[in-house]
Amino acid sequence: MNEAQYDCLVVGAGPAGLTAAIYLTRFHLSIKVVHSGESRASWIPCTHNHAGFPDGISGKDLLERMTGQARKYGASIVSGRVTRLDKVEAGFLAEWGEGSVTARTVLLATGVRNRRPPMDLQLHDEAMARGLIRYCPICDGYEVTDKKVGVIGSGSHGVAEAIFLRGYTCDITLIAPERAHLLSGEDRDRLRSYGIATVDGPCDAVAAHEDCIVVDTAEGHHAFDSVYPALGSDARIELAKQIGAEICNDNIRVDSHQRTSVPGIYAAGDVVLGLDQISHAMGEGGVAATTIRNDLAKERPLKREALRGSIAAKSPG
Repeated sequence: MNEAQYDCLVVGAGPAGLTAAIYLTRFHLSIKVVHSGESRASWIPCTHNHAGFPDGISGKDLLERMTGQARKYGASIVSGRVTRLDKVEAGFLAEWGEGSVTARTVLLATGVRNRRPPMDLQLHDEAMARGLIRYCPICDGYEVTDKKVGVIGSGSHGVAEAIFLRGYTCDITLIAPERAHLLSGEDRDRLRSYGIATVDGPCDAVAAHEDCIVVDTAEGHHAFDSVYPALGSDARIELAKQIGAEICNDNIRVDSHQRTSVPGIYAAGDVVLGLDQISHAMGEGGVAATTIRNDLAKERPLKREALRGSIAAKSPG
């Protein structure tokens, strides 16, 4: 195995991975994208926060457009969950259920998993599609302006999200997910000062109607226009740990150019910093792709043979 099959393997096809794939193919690099089809962007029923789409665009439509754009320039994109990543002579060997590939470099754009509230999976997905459950107050807090909102969470994280949403509506209730709230005196004072109600758990979302979601709690049933789970998330760092990349605060540690601690391995998007913003993930994907291109160009010029052929064609005689 003296030569890698591809210049770069991109693991993940969310906003970061697909942006990188578009850049990399337009750098005339050979690219393979392998993804599990679990990008959180696909959950978004309609985002009005993405620049250039004033009337909004669904996450699925955005990903489909980006996938088509990457394929237009030559990216090979397949479905699969990469379960193994090893250093080999040619660069790196990645394996998934139906295949394997070698690449000179690897970009990990594997994202994070949201911790879901305790509720039926089908009910959760139906409620998400109708905007009854929302995960990103930065993206869609505007859509709950002056509405009745429940925040499922507790502790400092739940309090912070409830207070953030208080900038959009004065009707906020913080619901403990499992048992009675564990709140400091300071947090309770802050909630009281903002007029945010608290309800003890355990809680369970039990019904999604046309225009509201009903949550069963230790203090009875409560109906909300939308509910925000503030339960945190888990970065998909399994492959990074497997290859020996440094982890910091449960995310992949990178430098300012998206390089990990392992030469040839890069990372971008929420797996690096869970900011939950499409625009931020895209920016990191662009930075990572440019870094990969420049690092590979240090090893050997890109498009060298094509350039020689072009010069020969222009030479007299």
